[in-house]
Order: sequence, then structure tokens, then C-alpha cells
Amino acid sequence: MVDQRLPLSSVGAFAVWEPVLRLMLGDDTDRRAARTARVAGRVGPHGWSLAHRGSMSSAARTAVEGIQRALARGRVQEVAFRAEVRPDGRTTLGLVWPSPVVEPVIGRPDLGVLVLAEGSLAEPWLRRPEPVPGAVPAPSADPESLERTLRERLPGVVGATEAEIAATEARLGVTLSDELKALYRVTRVDWADDFEAAVRAGRAVGCELSGLEDLEGVDAAARHPGWGSGAAHAAGTSPDAAVQDLAGSPGWIRFGGNGGDDFAVDLTPGPAGYLGQVILVDHERSFGAELVADSLTDFVLGRLREERHDRPHRRGDGLPAVARVGAGGAGGPGVAGGPGTVQAAAHPALEVLAIEAAGDGAPFSLAPVSGLPRLRTLTAAPGALADPLEVAGLTGLEHLELGTEEWRALLDAGAVPRTLKAAAVTARDQDHLHVVAIANEILALWDRPRIVQTLLDGDLGPAT
Repeated sequence: MVDQRLPLSSVGAFAVWEPVLRLMLGDDTDRRAARTARVAGRVGPHGWSLAHRGSMSSAARTAVEGIQRALARGRVQEVAFRAEVRPDGRTTLGLVWPSPVVEPVIGRPDLGVLVLAEGSLAEPWLRRPEPVPGAVPAPSADPESLERTLRERLPGVVGATEAEIAATEARLGVTLSDELKALYRVTRVDWADDFEAAVRAGRAVGCELSGLEDLEGVDAAARHPGWGSGAAHAAGTSPDAAVQDLAGSPGWIRFGGNGGDDFAVDLTPGPAGYLGQVILVDHERSFGAELVADSLTDFVLGRLREERHDRPHRRGDGLPAVARVGAGGAGGPGVAGGPGTVQAAAHPALEVLAIEAAGDGAPFSLAPVSGLPRLRTLTAAPGALADPLEVAGLTGLEHLELGTEEWRALLDAGAVPRTLKAAAVTARDQDHLHVVAIANEILALWDRPRIVQTLLDGDLGPAT
């Protein structure tokens, strides 16, 4: 959708963007070779993403900061832009205004990901823990010793009643471990009414301790990084894993933190883990958790695991769930040979397939992966597919990223998979300013709000 009404007149003026465009043109090799130069980027009130190497001139930085101030005044989250600059200097600048249906992708100046199903998450963030019927507490778990140690460290502190602990279990829908019950029988922790006592309790346990009423499971949805990276992730818990490969679990009970990350008692351990082990949920990661101690007793007594390295995320059958094929690809983990091929990557456990342009220029067929039961994400570089309509054979896709020509073929044939929850459009150079039009056609199929793009014309003068 092209909107001639400028949402912010101070930002929607070509002259405001001119210093930024000149900065991004760099040495202007394209225009000196009589080719159209194309640049893209994003500017938000608190940062920017510009395809530019090296330091910015003071004039360019001033221009960007002026745009940022205008966006902040107008409470506009971010503006994406694309520009085509012809050799004679005539320029078309497209400003793409924020949309509730677009998720920007960190590190990429393009349009971002179209969210077709409101509130949707990539499959790994919906995954529930697998039951481990034989899971038992660690040999070191000793609720009586733990309670005795804490009473020695916290004399005179009032703990929770059995009724209060039972009410917490009912609220969470889980049975707390005997160790966690022992902890709260000693101290219920109340940061609001007795800050100093809460601090003492935290020191006794070894972390900033949560109150009984603050206990909660780790919500997978709250850790979702967005479709840009979420769709490319695949989860898999190996048979020798102590912690299940999940974003969250109702059995990961947060009981404390270290000022940024959360400690949780794990009631849904991996095949090689212990019931009630202590794990660390890193706030900088959107998936998984690290084993800290085999039991809460170990944690309180300082007997922590020294090695907390991540295990490779592989399925129990050893097959790779993510594959990258084409130029620079190696077929994904576990696929032997030189450049990856779709045939080499195809197996029933495949979940994510990324196809780059082939090194020899020959496009790839999707026939080898047609009908695979778990394939949910496909990204293909512009021109990498021999027949875009073969996408129709991928019956479980939830995320699809293609070039504008490939999307055009699917749209014209009425073959866009209706299983999609998210999509992305990648542009060749000549399609630079047509991405929004294609995106809006895709959004229309799901009756989603359209993206607004403002087109501005200007003149930067001939290349020097």
C-alpha cells in the first residue's frame, strides 16, 4: 500500500534522508559503472541498522539523530527504508512505516517477517516436556538435611504452612519436590514486608530467593525471539541429556535468580537428569537451560556442577533436524559430502530447510522433501528453486521465505500454503521497491492489516 499522506512531515521529506543515503552509497561503484545503486536500512528512536562500513561522518550522524528525534516525538517505533539511485542521480526512496503484522529481524535491514496468525509461535516454543516415568531425585537430595541446614542459617524465621504450600501446588498445577517444600517450610520470604529478612534468606540459599507466592513455571512463549530466528530453530533432546531441550516447562519452577538469570527446580528432567535438579534459565538465551546442581541440597551446600556446556541439539535417532543446502552449505549437521543437496538433506525428521543459490547456478527441486511429515520451515534464496509451485507439496509449512518472483508464481497460481503462520519476502536488486506490494498480497490472504509505504522522489546528482 502506497500512502501519499506522510505520517511525520519532518521525517517524510527527502532532504532529511539525503545525508544518510549519501553515506550508504559509499564509493558509488555501481553508479560509476552506469548501474542503479540500491541501499536499505532501518532507523528507530534508539538505534539504527545501516549497510555501511566504517565510521559515520558528523553530518550523517546528525542526520540520523534528527530522524530519531522526530520518530521519538511521533512515537513511531521504527522506519525501514529502501532507495534506488540511478546513475544520473534520480532517486526513489521508499519509507515503510511500522505495522503490527511485521516483526523486524535484528541484523537485517529488509522488511522483516510477516506474522500471518496473530500471536503465533514457532513450533519449538509450543513443545511440551516429554514424560520421564523413571525420573527420581538425585542421591544427594536430602530434604531433612536441607531443612536442618536452613534452620541453622536462619534461626527464628517464619516459614510457610502446609496449607500454603498445598495452595501453591494447586495454583501451579504441579507437585513440588520435597526439597522445595522443605525450603519454604523454613522461610516463606516476603520482600514487601521484610526486605532485610528476605535478603538473609537469599544469602542462606545462595541466590535472590523468590517468595512462595512468586513461584512460577518458565513460560516458553515469553522467551520466543520472534519468527526471524525462531522458525530456524529445532529442538531435540538426546538420550544422554540431563535437561530437556525446551524453551520452557510448567515443571521448571523458578525459585530465585542471580540478578539477571533465573534458577529453577526441574520437575521434568531429561532422560539422564534427576527429578528436582537445579537449572539456570539464561535471560540472554531464548531456548534451553543449563544444569547447575543435581539437587537443591547440593545447590544450597554449594556443590555445583563445574561444567555446564551445551550438548549438541540432536534428536535421539541422530538425524539432523536443520539443513542448509546450496553454495556455502554443507547439507546440515550429519550430512556428508561436498555442497549440500536437497536429496542429501531429505529424511523424515527434517524440520528446517534453508536453500541458498546453487554454486553452479542450477536451481534445486523440492521433490525430495515433498510430503515430509515434520518439515515446517523453508527459506530459499531468490532464483534457488527450479519450480516454486513445488512448495505446494510441503504440507506442514508454518514459515516460508522466498524471493519476490517465487512469491509471484505462488500468488498467481493460488498456491500459497494456507498452513503458514509467518512469511518473509527476499528481494533481488531489481525488485527492491516491490517487496511491500508482494507482502500486502500475502497479508490479504489472511485478512491482515496492510503495510504502508511512502514513496519519495529526489535527486542526489550524478556519481562523482
